[in-house]
Amino acid sequence: MKNTPPKVIFIVGPTASGKTVLSILLSKKFNGEIVNADSRQVYKEMDIATAKPPKDPGKQKKGEYIFQGSVHHLMDFVKPSERFTLSDYKEKANLAIADILTRGKLPIVVGGTGLYIWSLVDNLDIPKVEPNNKLRNSFDTKSLEELVKLLKNIDPETVKKIDIQNRRRVLRALEVAISSGESFVSQTTKSLPIYDSLQIGTKCDRKKLYQLINSRIDEQIKDGLVEETKRLSERYRFDLPSMSSIGYKQIGSYLRGDITLEEAVEVFKRDTRRYAKRQETWFKRDKRIVWISPEDFLGAQNIVKTFLDK
Repeated sequence: MKNTPPKVIFIVGPTASGKTVLSILLSKKFNGEIVNADSRQVYKEMDIATAKPPKDPGKQKKGEYIFQGSVHHLMDFVKPSERFTLSDYKEKANLAIADILTRGKLPIVVGGTGLYIWSLVDNLDIPKVEPNNKLRNSFDTKSLEELVKLLKNIDPETVKKIDIQNRRRVLRALEVAISSGESFVSQTTKSLPIYDSLQIGTKCDRKKLYQLINSRIDEQIKDGLVEETKRLSERYRFDLPSMSSIGYKQIGSYLRGDITLEEAVEVFKRDTRRYAKRQETWFKRDKRIVWISPEDFLGAQNIVKTFLDK
């Protein structure tokens, strides 16, 4: 008898597009648990700029992360100073999904980090090139623009496929291409899928999405993002992948006196809007994604029910 791959739901889309709210509603409707697929929300101590959903007060057991009654996996568990790779994510996410399935629940993977999503949907084979600290150290003094230019010369195919605004992704692509002599994306191949996947994308009008992003960042400043970034900077370097992510990078420039707080907030908003636009571009390439309005819970519910019943 042929084995049937287990069913897994994926909620994807740009930042601030309503993925979290939709995933909570679906997890309660279909007895599900959530697996985080946001590359910044994996980090401990980094709560505000990552838009990490707050834990429910007084309901947490050791190692758990519960928000609005729904269990979240792979959330808030990596130190900002620790190296956490795509390969690490795929391994831990597969373990979390297996655990959820073993307990008879529905895994719902939620996030906007495209490589995290595709590593699971397409069962990507991640390049096995070991970290090269000597090579990475030689790039410390180079700007992101210089690194991207170098990658374009060495591996132009990869430049079209990764987030070239993400210094960590660019560094890893350079590391793999230089160490192996082969293109990074050409080594990221697909194996047979291990899940029967349904991808639901949350789609907002561009103008509305940008308004949501701007409003959320205003709230993050009110909620203490400057103070959080200052606390983090006393323990971690700003050149770490975690600390150079959107939000902490811009507020860090303000804390070092390079720009005013008003300028930092405006750059934070601009860079987040640009990131959301790139996310939309990445996800639109995947024709398997079913796009809905994040407010259309009934529509999402019907899509999931039809998928689970077939």
